[in-house]
Amino acid sequence: MTDFPASDIDEFPIGDASRARLLAHVERSLQRARQRYPALPSPRVWYDLRGRSAGQAHYGRGGLRFNMTLYGEQPETFLTEVVPHEMAHWVVHHVYPGRVRPHGAQWQQVMIEIFDRPPSVTHRFDTSRASPAPYAYLCGCRRHYFTLRRHNNERRGSRYRCRYCGETLRLETQADQVVGDHGEKRMVEQ
Repeated sequence: MTDFPASDIDEFPIGDASRARLLAHVERSLQRARQRYPALPSPRVWYDLRGRSAGQAHYGRGGLRFNMTLYGEQPETFLTEVVPHEMAHWVVHHVYPGRVRPHGAQWQQVMIEIFDRPPSVTHRFDTSRASPAPYAYLCGCRRHYFTLRRHNNERRGSRYRCRYCGETLRLETQADQVVGDHGEKRMVEQ
């Protein structure tokens, strides 16, 4: 498969993480899809998505939503992976009537045939800065993330238990982390 080039938009320099560049790439993806489906409507575009999701096709609002925090951190990858992914959802919603699986055969076909991209369901962005739940809590089996509200409730005395191992969750501290040989942080084995 060939790359779906983000740098073809000459009026925006490489690394420019502007809304205009994102919108231009959405338009470019729409034009690519309209070569096969000329009646495909234009999606509206919002830049209000938060959390771990990079993008979202929002049919109720009639468009696509994007996470600008994740876009700003890796604009080239975002443009070549997330924009075609969400535009493929938009195409499937308008071309195939009825209910179809979100990442089913129709979506995969659109990703391959129209956008010349592998039909990858997930992204590999670091979502720690974009997460609405930045507080890490530990149990015996995993790390859990709390929102500010849940974190404050825990600080005031509420206790939360892991659904899997049943242990009470505790706030992760620096003492819970060990710096590895290559400078990465990892959890201490309990």
